Amino acid sequence: MGWIILLAALSAVCCCGTVALAVWLIHRRSDRRIAAYQNKLLARQIIEVENLYTTMRGWRHDYHNHLQTLKARLDMGQTDGAREYLDTLEQDLDGIHALAETGNVSVDAILNAKLSLVLKQGINLNVKATVPKNLTVSDIDLCVILGNLIDNAMESCEKVDEGGRFLRLYINVLKQQLYITITNATAETVRKIDAAYISTKRGNHGHGLKRIDRVVKKYDGYVNRKNEPGVFVTEILLPL
Repeated sequence: MGWIILLAALSAVCCCGTVALAVWLIHRRSDRRIAAYQNKLLARQIIEVENLYTTMRGWRHDYHNHLQTLKARLDMGQTDGAREYLDTLEQDLDGIHALAETGNVSVDAILNAKLSLVLKQGINLNVKATVPKNLTVSDIDLCVILGNLIDNAMESCEKVDEGGRFLRLYINVLKQQLYITITNATAETVRKIDAAYISTKRGNHGHGLKRIDRVVKKYDGYVNRKNEPGVFVTEILLPL
């Protein structure tokens, strides 16, 4: 009788272990599929925005020619023609905001796309960013970090009155590492920010925090989050 009970107990333990392993594998595969899909989607978005960025730079290259054309029409008294020409240029520039010129095309693409949305939400924006052309971190991973940082900052700002919304982004080289910090308004005050805090977040914010941490860990980098009344700060260091 004792042997039967022991065998039953062992069977139960093995069964539980098998179920736990199966659940873990399912979650791991799901996370990989989500990450692969997001990377594919982000890569496509970067290409699309880079095309827009190339168009913007092309217009800037022709800036002198546009001015000469306008001056010539004004000198000839063709004010209507000059106005029509300006209207055409204005249409070409509609929706294009050169909010960041970091020196890295991929980073510029994602920043200009995201920060344009920041301005549309009425968030006070301050950006200072310089990125080396050659990085240890891949463009895709760096854009994952920046995209999620800005998305989370915008989500936090949505819960703050319009007059108090702000976002400050700073990127530069610090002690031979790429230093990224983003400061934004928040209505939340958290005493302790750790893995438990991240896991309790819901929606895009929580998922974005996890994605940032995974990429930083991948490169043996450093991430630090601070929350004071009305302010949330994220600092990241990545090896060059």
